[in-house]
Amino acid sequence: MIQRNPLKRREPLTDTILLTTISIFIFFAMYFAAMQIWGAGFLRWQRVFDMLNDNAALIIVACGLTIVMIGGGIDISVGGVISLVVMCCIVHLNSGGTILTAALLAIGIGLAFGVTQGFLISYLEIQPFIITLAGMFFARGMTTIVSVKPQKVAHEAFNALRAERIEFDALGYFTKKGKLIPARAEIGVVVALVILLLIFIMLRKTKLGRGFYAIGGNSNSALMLGVNVKRTRFISYTISGLLSGIAGFVFMMHTGAGNATNAAGAEMNAIASAIIGGTLLSGGVGNVIGTFFGVMILATINAIVTTSGLSAGAPWWQEITVGAMLCFFILLQSVVLSLRGKGGFKRMIPKWMQGSKQ
Repeated sequence: MIQRNPLKRREPLTDTILLTTISIFIFFAMYFAAMQIWGAGFLRWQRVFDMLNDNAALIIVACGLTIVMIGGGIDISVGGVISLVVMCCIVHLNSGGTILTAALLAIGIGLAFGVTQGFLISYLEIQPFIITLAGMFFARGMTTIVSVKPQKVAHEAFNALRAERIEFDALGYFTKKGKLIPARAEIGVVVALVILLLIFIMLRKTKLGRGFYAIGGNSNSALMLGVNVKRTRFISYTISGLLSGIAGFVFMMHTGAGNATNAAGAEMNAIASAIIGGTLLSGGVGNVIGTFFGVMILATINAIVTTSGLSAGAPWWQEITVGAMLCFFILLQSVVLSLRGKGGFKRMIPKWMQGSKQ
């Protein structure tokens, strides 16, 4: 007699997936509300592409912050690294450099910061906040040494490259005269989404990715399980530095100019995006997909504030809204994880949503 295979039991949601799901739901709820209130501006796909165009560099650097935070660390030097990369690359291009050498310069600067800070934090066991704070000040100072005055890219080939757009006719709209206006995305958006996909696969499918979660959850237990804690932590900061360098180049492709205050607050926006996306400051929980939607939530907030006209008369509303949203998500994370730990959800949600911290 042939026995049928029993149906596979649904695996319970992990904390990472649950918090990511909450972030995705909140993004769509916010965007849907904006569509109902402000209409046409949010009904067109170009609005989404505009948010991606403006935040491609932030997506990249936030992916690096997510890896570091999953491992239980922090990196607040990324904004300074972006600023330094932008200024160095502009000066290099205007001095006769090529696009390739400028890209390699950006990667080299990012790796230099990532390797140095990773070594000091991982192998000399110096507090990451202190090291990356010093890195931020050093990068900002070096930016002013490279050039005190604002710089604009005068490289023709580079300007031609940054003017290129990827068009999506199917996502465009027709004007009143019947002319099709396709949705347009910058090259930097493609770079950001490819990096997002690669980091997602690395975190989910590789031994290194599982190592980040292990050292963030409990470094002593990870060590007992055979994870090289120091090397894994070192790699996380190296990746963060590398992505900061790439983000700086993408930022330059978007703006085409640079000054000493470039990417001011980028590190705080990246950390906020990761937290809103479900990454815990304590480590062990996080997902770059959630971080992506964290970036999109911040972008939606900015779009709503701008569309409503608050940014013109009262520009502080954007910061107030982001701060309130950040506090809300931190509180939400604490409440959700506390209820799960105490079994408070067992009477409120299905069994498959009751899981462990993985």
